[in-house]
Amino acid sequence: MEHSLAHVTSPWRTATLVASAVAAAELVILVLLGFTLLAKPVSEHVRDAAEAKVFAPVTPKPRAAASAGEPKLSRAETSVIVLNGSGVSGAAAANALRVRELGYTIGTVGNAPRSDLTRTLVMFRPGYRAEAARLAADLKLKIVGPLDGLRASDLLGAHVALIVGR
Repeated sequence: MEHSLAHVTSPWRTATLVASAVAAAELVILVLLGFTLLAKPVSEHVRDAAEAKVFAPVTPKPRAAASAGEPKLSRAETSVIVLNGSGVSGAAAANALRVRELGYTIGTVGNAPRSDLTRTLVMFRPGYRAEAARLAADLKLKIVGPLDGLRASDLLGAHVALIVGR
């Protein structure tokens, strides 16, 4: 028995195949049209955002450690030890007088373990960062840090230390 496809193929199958082909062609056209219409605005938006980020001015972020909070002690209650780290005779005494005039209590005046420091700095015992930051601001100093090279016992009870450099 010989069968031909003409007898097996019915008209509804042909209509289904034609409709599917037309739908597929429409889908391809819609995808291409959508891509061409949306690609340019989206790419321009991405480019503008990237340029804005790249060419934005760099602003330094404030350091978390710089925020010392509010001092717990008043200036009169804050004891300051003034140490000469410059090797210049009388430098600690002169700075102690200046600190006293600002209202701080001077614990003692003496020589630092080193005498070759080039910059004046303020160091603090644990828990007295805010008092050290206030003293540094009053003296217009930029270097404030925890005890380094000194022990808390070296401060003889003082809360902060002013180490005088050249």
